[in-house]
Amino acid sequence: MTTFSDLIAYLQKLGTADVEHTHGTYLGHVAGVYRDLQAWGCPEDVCRAGMFHSIYGTEIFRSFSLPLERRSEVRELIGERAERLAYLNSAIDYASFDGLIEQGSHPAIMLDRFTGRQIEVSPEDFDDLCRIHLCDRLEQAPRSKDWDFRPAVFRRLADRLGGVAKQSYDRVYASVATG
Repeated sequence: MTTFSDLIAYLQKLGTADVEHTHGTYLGHVAGVYRDLQAWGCPEDVCRAGMFHSIYGTEIFRSFSLPLERRSEVRELIGERAERLAYLNSAIDYASFDGLIEQGSHPAIMLDRFTGRQIEVSPEDFDDLCRIHLCDRLEQAPRSKDWDFRPAVFRRLADRLGGVAKQSYDRVYASVATG
């Protein structure tokens, strides 16, 4: 079984420790997302997906992206479901995803920004995708101080997920209120 150290070594080999991300490094950020999801009590496949949540870039983060032709390599390293969730997070078209969050019901059909096609996401995968997406935001927001980036969406995600996700959101966003 691939360990956390193996995942870090793989990402280091890709050069992620040299990529700037929210006043730190990309490697530091993705390792933080992994640890935070672990602290939230998420299963290992979700934690691994969180660590690789933007491995293929995102709509906004393009400082690093592994070519989609290497998906099988990532799948072999982190597992099929973890890679699927990582791909989905990278493929999010924010307008499409944000509409799904506002809609709040299934089926979850989102636009894949890579293919331009609609893809249906199972309820379980969509819930975990929401966890990953929120955790990613909460891990970096205190460093970036970009509190105006899709605030209503992240509030809805926290409310939708409840529990530790909502508590984490409230703790992180409390700093906005206290200035």
